[in-house]
Formats: sequence, structure tokens, C-alpha cells
Amino acid sequence: MNLGTRPTAEEIKGMLGLEPHPTCGFVAETYRSPLKIPDSALPETYEGDRPYGSALYFLVTPDAQIVMHRIRSDQLYHHYLGDPLEVLLLYGDGTGEVVTVGSDLGAGHRPQLFLPGGTFHTSRLAPEASYALLASTEWPGVEPPDVEHGDIEALIEAYPDLREEIHAFTKRS
Repeated sequence: MNLGTRPTAEEIKGMLGLEPHPTCGFVAETYRSPLKIPDSALPETYEGDRPYGSALYFLVTPDAQIVMHRIRSDQLYHHYLGDPLEVLLLYGDGTGEVVTVGSDLGAGHRPQLFLPGGTFHTSRLAPEASYALLASTEWPGVEPPDVEHGDIEALIEAYPDLREEIHAFTKRS
């Protein structure tokens, strides 16, 4: 890679050790707190101790997008490099919105995006985009049982006002 040029998605995967992930494109965990929140201090849905927090890099490409899912914990996305990422958020109260995470503040992008725990979400890149490199921090830290894939038909039924967005983001007609 030449200094001053934008790295390719393949170069980023190699530099950061990113691997394919079932929900978030390509991922490398960067932090997991050694301190634990005891099961007794967490809501019953957690079913066990959790780390205080966790963090990971994730790379979204046209062929490896974020699939519809939710986690129990709160998350904060941080946009680092590449193209903006549109994120469809389906909140637990039945509302939702589309937010763009990116570096063009003048265009309304924001470099961070807060996702309340339990929020179903998915993403897409613009058609001409090549990638978006982000990170996610979570608290409490996430364990595999905390992740739930979204049933698209059930979500369309639960969020009828967002039917078009759900179809567009999940490529359903």
C-alpha cells in the first residue's frame, strides 16, 4: 500500500486480521474486559456473567453486509474509514429510522451511532461504495447467546410503517 492512498478492503482485512462473521461482514475482536458483571447483577435474559465491555472492528463490503440482528447489550458504532454506511434501526418500541454513519458531517453523517440494546438493525452501502470500516463497543460485553438473527417476515409485520425500508435493506420485493 502506498502512503496517502486509501487501502483496499483486502488490505484492511489483512492489516487488522479481520475474518468473515455471520452478522457483521468481517470482524476482529479488539477488547474483552477481564472483569465480569455477575449474573445476579444483570437482567434475567443474560443467563450468566458478562464482561464489563467488549469491542471489535468490522468491515462492511458490498458482498458482506450487516445482516438483520440484535444483541441484548447497548452498542456504539464508530466510523473509521471508507464510505458511509446506512443503518436501519428497528427499536423495541415499534419505531425505527435510517441513520448514516460516516465522516461527511456537512451531509448529515455522524461518526458515531448509538444502538440501544435489543434494537434490530441491518446495513447497506451505496451502490458505488467499496467498503466501510467501523468499530463497535458494547456494554455489557457480548457473548454468543446475546445475538439474535431477525425473522424478516415477522419484522415486516411488527413494523408495518417501515415495510419499504426493511424490503430495501434486506433485498426483498
